Order: sequence, then C-alpha cells, then structure tokens
Amino acid sequence: MSVQGHLRGRGTVRWGIIGCGDVTEVKSGPGLRKAAGSRLVAVMRRNGALAADYARRHGVPRWYDRADALISDPEVDAVYIATPPDAHEQYALAVAAAGKPAYVEKPMARCAVECDRMVAAFAAARLPLFVAYYRRRLPGFVRVKELIDSGALGRLTGATWRLAEPFHRKGPTWRVDARIAGAGHFLDLGSHALDLLDHFLGPLSEVRGAASNVASDYAVEDLVSMGFRAAGGLLGTVSCNFASATRDDMMQITGTDGEVSFPVFRSEPIRCEGPAGVQLMDLPYPAHVAQPLIQTVVDDLLGLGTCPSTGESARRTSRVMDQVLEDYYGGRSDAFWERPETWPGRRA
Repeated sequence: MSVQGHLRGRGTVRWGIIGCGDVTEVKSGPGLRKAAGSRLVAVMRRNGALAADYARRHGVPRWYDRADALISDPEVDAVYIATPPDAHEQYALAVAAAGKPAYVEKPMARCAVECDRMVAAFAAARLPLFVAYYRRRLPGFVRVKELIDSGALGRLTGATWRLAEPFHRKGPTWRVDARIAGAGHFLDLGSHALDLLDHFLGPLSEVRGAASNVASDYAVEDLVSMGFRAAGGLLGTVSCNFASATRDDMMQITGTDGEVSFPVFRSEPIRCEGPAGVQLMDLPYPAHVAQPLIQTVVDDLLGLGTCPSTGESARRTSRVMDQVLEDYYGGRSDAFWERPETWPGRRA
C-alpha cells in the first residue's frame, strides 16, 4: 500500500539504512543521498566497525550496530532495508510498528506468506511500503513500457524471457541457501524479470511451471521453466538455466504490429522491429541504477508523485515465484527451508 504524501510538508525525507553492505555502495546508497528531497542520515550494520567505515566514506552523520536503535532514531523518517531476504519481514514489521515507511530490497521476502504479513502490517498502520524493483524506472524499460502502452506494437500476442548462466561452476553463496534467500538464483535474478513482466503486461495469471536441480552442488533449483497468461489473452514463457555452458539474457514482447527485444541485466540498446524496419534505442543505465526509483519513492512520500513499485506489486511477483516452485519445495507456505530433506525436487 502506498499512502501518497505520508511526509507531505517535510520538504526532505531523512533515510536510515539497515544493512549497509555491497548492494548499497553504488547501486542504491548514493541514490538516497543524491535524489532531490532526500538525505541519508544513518546506517546500521551488525558489525559496528563496518557501519562506521561506511558512514565515514559516504559522509553519513550517524551509524549503529543495532537495527532497533536506527529504527527508533527520531531523525530517521523512513527506513531502507537492504539485508538478505531472510531478515526483510522481521525488520519491516519493526519499522511499521515504529510508524515509519519502508523501502525493502528485492525479492520482497523469502515467500509470499512473509510478503502477506508485511503488506498487512503497513496497511494496518496506514503506512507506505515500497520494494526495490528499480528496473521499473530505468530509462530503457520506461521506453519499453511507453511502446506497449501507446499501442506501437499493436495487440500483444506473446512474451518470452530466457536467462542462462554458468553458476554451477561457482561455489555456494547465501543466494543459493533457501534459509536466507528463499530459493536459488530464480528468486534473486528471475524476480527482476517477472516484476518487469508484471509492470509491462499487468498481473500474470494461470501461472504454471517446474523446477529442477540437475548439475549444481546445492539443494535449491538450478533450472526453472514457466508459462503464464496476461491481459488480452497473451501467452508467455520464462526459462532460466543456472547450469548453462553459455550465457544468455533476452526478453521479447511481440504484438501484431511489432516486437521489442532487450536484455534484462545488460545495458544495451533496445531493438524494436515493425513495419518501418528496425530501430535501436540506446538508453544506458545511470551511474546509480536505483536512483530513478528512489526518486519516485521520495516524491511519493512528499506527495509529489507516485512510486510504481509497492508492497502490493512486489507481493504479486513473489506469489508467481511460489506457484512455479511449489512442487520443488513441497509447498512454500511454511518454513520449508527448515525441511530440505522433504523437498520433492531435491536430487538424491
């Protein structure tokens, strides 16, 4: 729920970050400092020395080694939760209880049940909740949305996305630990593409899919295939291979009058093909990729605009991923990460 103008009249949103790790160094932290009407005033990390180092390097006035201290800081108006997914719900509920808005890293949580509780808490408190699906505001994807909404592609008839990465050759990280991440790379990377499809096409329905682990030395999935239906009868497919010898990343949205194609994770020209031929549109990523979305969050809080990525929209993406992964994990409405020996999809 986005309660527009929650901080109307303040002039500036003063931010605190919980979890000032790598994701905040370039991608998002500078955006909180550089967005108009925004200031970063406090950071927290359990390792106080690292929190102090971050504050010193980025010119942040205060640092903490306890989340509750940052959340209760009267000079902090809103909190950015930049931890791994296993802590998102815990910290989000604490922020809501303190009467402050939150901006949460993606994926929103480990599963949709956790998202449900987060959305309910902020709705009950009449507070806005935003999620960092920042691709919704990157210039190239804004242009894709404009092409679709303007009718330049005609009636939409199909959508596909394929991702391939040789992640089976890398050692285990927290991103393939279900207790922390909620699943494998599908939640970490696939969520970006699924959120874009939701943004471009509207909520996905009739979602079906399967997951498997065929080549990786961890318990979570390394292959995912899914299909879906979107508004107007469009049918779409998604294929993720995290145990591939080669790399690939391409989304295509096709209509009766044209097709647009582009990678989700590389800053490359968008290719649009129609009756007039092929057009390439080069709209490179900004230096701090989350800053355009952060600007919409700040504007929303100040009553100057609307953020397109909320707890409600992010929960839809988590529900889609749960539907696809349901059979692999033998259900995703409980603490499935505590019972890996029961996962039907796990290799013996």
